[in-house]
Amino acid sequence: MKKIKVFVIADHPYSASGVGIQTRYMIENLLETGDYSFVCFGGAIKHNDYKAQKTDKWGDDFIIYPVDGYGQQESVRSILFTEKPDILWFMTDPRFFAWLWEIEDEIRSLVPMVYYHVWDNYPYPDYNSVWYNSTDAIGCISKLTHDIVKTVSPEVDSFYLPHAVNTEIFKPINLDEKSNLREKLNLDKDKFIVFWNSRNARRKHASTLIFWFKEFLDKIGHDKAKLIMHTDPRDQNGPDLFAAIAKLGLTNGEVQFSTNKIDFTQLASMYNASDVTVCISDAEGFGLSTLESMACGTPIIVNMTGGLQDQIVDGEEWYGVGIEPSSKAIIGSQEIPYIYEDRINKDDFINALLKIYEFNEEQRHELGLKARENVMKNFSYEQYWNSWDAKLKEIYEEYGPWGTRSDQKSWELLEV
Repeated sequence: MKKIKVFVIADHPYSASGVGIQTRYMIENLLETGDYSFVCFGGAIKHNDYKAQKTDKWGDDFIIYPVDGYGQQESVRSILFTEKPDILWFMTDPRFFAWLWEIEDEIRSLVPMVYYHVWDNYPYPDYNSVWYNSTDAIGCISKLTHDIVKTVSPEVDSFYLPHAVNTEIFKPINLDEKSNLREKLNLDKDKFIVFWNSRNARRKHASTLIFWFKEFLDKIGHDKAKLIMHTDPRDQNGPDLFAAIAKLGLTNGEVQFSTNKIDFTQLASMYNASDVTVCISDAEGFGLSTLESMACGTPIIVNMTGGLQDQIVDGEEWYGVGIEPSSKAIIGSQEIPYIYEDRINKDDFINALLKIYEFNEEQRHELGLKARENVMKNFSYEQYWNSWDAKLKEIYEEYGPWGTRSDQKSWELLEV
């Protein structure tokens, strides 16, 4: 059978971003089937060299072209006519792809456009309909996103396909191993460890977390718990976190920063050494760090917003504490006229921490193992790439390979 050639536009597949990681998961596993080849724009990072990149393992079946941003119209046209792909697959926030949809009539006359979509919140974004309607198929990473696409553009083929983690890397350890791991990482065996793994950006509320954690310490004792934040404390997109801990007098190791780039195995160790992972973002399309934590058997505390809602509860079973927003303000911009921003209440968060803190070690471990089961059932690595394999083959069969889309109209007749 002819290999299905997929043209991918997303973060660089070997970048550490959530978009990059999910893109790589999809590509590498589909390459293993022998049914695909990929040509990619590696975007959203700074490049020192713009030469085409290949791997020793995959050779010509996996070619990455470094680009600024996510590419340009001319570079897309060039790839379409030189590589002749069968499908165009792209992922991230729709704000980054207006330039691509502007030439959808050209693209879709040649290949179907498949968009892997994230959207954080309601009200239904009717202003996105022009983009949705300019796409052949839309994969939705959360149930909220899927509901939005079905409602705003019901005639477009859309499907729910959530993110995943590699559960062979992100996996739990037993309590004895946890004690040894803490000793290896120079962490107090008896302290309650709270972990936060996010970019220090405004919507993540890193300073809020530090201020509220201090009030939690005031209740239980400053020697009883530690907050570990895997982030850049001086990221230009967020606040100066060193200033926050200085302001609060948290100068005895109550808050510890992890700033070095680490691999997945090291990251899994940090989840496993912790008692709970928290995410209090006011908007979170999916929340990969909390899913990684659950896969490691560490429960989570999250704001009930975006894709976090899909993770924290499965029917009636909870895998940590989900906090309902106490404020849902409508914010907006010229590109996004209206969207909810979900804020949680300080007391609700502190009470959530107290709830997990008051569990004994065995209770937390048992809750974490249930969280792991939820990941294996609903967000597994195998489900993720198997779903993409089935969907891309379905799209290939329905829309045809390169050069067979003669029935695709690139124009619309209007009566004036």
